[in-house]
Amino acid sequence: MSERISVVPLSSVGPRLKSGASSKSPREKPRAPHGFEHKTVAAHRLALVGQPNVGKSVIFQSLTGRYVTVSNYPGTTVEISRGVGKIGGEAWEVIDTPGLRSLLPRSEDEVAARDALLDEPPDVIVQVADAKALRRTLHLTLEIAQLGRPMVLVLNLSDEARARGFGVDTKRLSRALGFPVVATVAVTGEGIADLKRAILEARPYAGPGVEPPDIAVQLPELSEALPEACPSRLAVSEMLLCGDPTVERYLAHRWGWSGKERLDAKRRAFATPPSLLGFAWREALAEELSAASSWQKGGRTPGWLDRLGMHLLRPLAGSLAAALVLWLLYEFVGVLAAQDAVDFLEDTVFGKWLLPPTVAGFEALPLPQWLIDFFVGPMGLISMGLTYALAIVLPVVTAFFLFFGAMEDSGYLPRLSVLLDQLFRKVGLNGKAVFPMILGLGCGTMATLTTRVLDSARERVLVTLLLALAIPCSAQLGVVMGLLAGVSAWAVVAWLGAVAVVFFIVGWAAARLLPGARAPFWIEIPPLRAPRPINLIRKVRTRVVWYLAEAVPLFLIGTALLFVLDRTGGLKGLETATAPLVTGWLGLPREATFALISGFLRRDYGAAGFYALSQRGMLDAQQVVVSLVTLTLFVPCFAQFLMMVKERGVRTAAWVLVAVTAIALLAGGVMRFLLTSLGGI
Repeated sequence: MSERISVVPLSSVGPRLKSGASSKSPREKPRAPHGFEHKTVAAHRLALVGQPNVGKSVIFQSLTGRYVTVSNYPGTTVEISRGVGKIGGEAWEVIDTPGLRSLLPRSEDEVAARDALLDEPPDVIVQVADAKALRRTLHLTLEIAQLGRPMVLVLNLSDEARARGFGVDTKRLSRALGFPVVATVAVTGEGIADLKRAILEARPYAGPGVEPPDIAVQLPELSEALPEACPSRLAVSEMLLCGDPTVERYLAHRWGWSGKERLDAKRRAFATPPSLLGFAWREALAEELSAASSWQKGGRTPGWLDRLGMHLLRPLAGSLAAALVLWLLYEFVGVLAAQDAVDFLEDTVFGKWLLPPTVAGFEALPLPQWLIDFFVGPMGLISMGLTYALAIVLPVVTAFFLFFGAMEDSGYLPRLSVLLDQLFRKVGLNGKAVFPMILGLGCGTMATLTTRVLDSARERVLVTLLLALAIPCSAQLGVVMGLLAGVSAWAVVAWLGAVAVVFFIVGWAAARLLPGARAPFWIEIPPLRAPRPINLIRKVRTRVVWYLAEAVPLFLIGTALLFVLDRTGGLKGLETATAPLVTGWLGLPREATFALISGFLRRDYGAAGFYALSQRGMLDAQQVVVSLVTLTLFVPCFAQFLMMVKERGVRTAAWVLVAVTAIALLAGGVMRFLLTSLGGI
């Protein structure tokens, strides 16, 4: 037996794992909440759980290595990833849950992770943990143990633990817990084979009691009052006793449970809140288990990466490094991908090589003209939809996934978040919001997709709003800056100042209007390390496949709807209806109406439209500034709106669209009157 793994010999792990006959029989699928139904894709189910930033995604990739489906958990905007892998010669469905610090959740992500464990009871729970934080790991282990499912504990990042002189006796810890404990270095593949063997030997927790006696004595009576079909009734009973409102809502929606009055009476019988009693009990037990199975010796002498990692958290050095990294991000994603690669793919690959023969082929077919236009016309599925999806967004998607993956694996991502946390607090966000914002300067569509790195639905909605409102993409930004440079330096200052003021005012107001509090900024600071190419390739491949399978169809559907709107005269009617607002409130010529509307098709189209009006002498300096302030703050491009629908849902995307349109027109009109009162530019 390798010293990296300790597996206690097991006589049984339950019929699904050890019985050859039953392992091939269909598993019972629990009824899911809110009408959600999940199709079972394998005989066995495995759930990955653990605190954030411990390497769950890498473990997930190692266990599956196949196409991953990503879907929102019912009633939330939190993604649950699913894949299928071979373990012990059989197919296992692997569910990657969001970061979980406690079964008494404090965020939407934790609620979704907890509910996933209850709604779809896995055959095995694999807890992925940071080997350097054993006591904190074991506290969560003891909470998960209450669910009564077979478990495996994975101590990931064990190379970093060894480098710091921290060691764990996995055999001793395994005997104390009653289930396998595996040490891994997921990014190198170390310990993954041992993990797969351990999964087949998983069994429930068999250590000391995880509830204080005062609580344990109450649980049987409470569990009897719960619906018989409710899984993990003892664990759910303690959650109820601890006053968790999310589990009360879960039981009400899932099972129609109602017993709050009786529960409140039991809570009042405790002099100390049950949640504090349970926390203190498990904290002491985790400390005891950690002390008995781990040790700390002198680690290695810090190397240059260790010293650099410490300097990057200091204000001056960290700020300079952050500026460099964000500049590299913009150059790599916003310039190389969003401009150079997009120009080549759009103008050369599609514009010269693919579309001309495709158009000629369709026109040679005996088809009605409207059907030809549906596929290869100005708003055709191929000429517009696929061009958007593959020539414009795909290179930006791939470049960002590559850069973001390198920052994830290097350990720099948490450091940048820490440095910029204070700035983003001003608009109700935290340091993680920097990445979608910077990426938005390259491509707002891709930036909207990456809002999923944020911790709460509230923050994802807020960043989506600010991206749609005040972050111009590189294609638009280039035309805008070129047009402003032809006016004066004061025009640039006026435009930039107006956009910045609107950004902070709207962000400040939206942060107070959106329900919920700013998500707590929890983040691990790992040591710096060199990213491993094979791991980056796996991440990028999986994420790009997801984009092609799930996001591209949205572009095609949206293009079809836009084609119908154009054919039925809807776009022309919209131009006629809004022209008086453009000429009266904004003080722009009537021709500017089409420029604003075309900006919805693609942002740089709108900027190019205003550029053409300026070149023809139809806009003076003041009108240039007013038009560009309005356009920058105006509705996002069509592709970005489709991504908003994909990520936030139709209702939220519609509200963002309405809000952004109103704010843009209001800001443009105010800018006009301010410049008029000041005597112009």
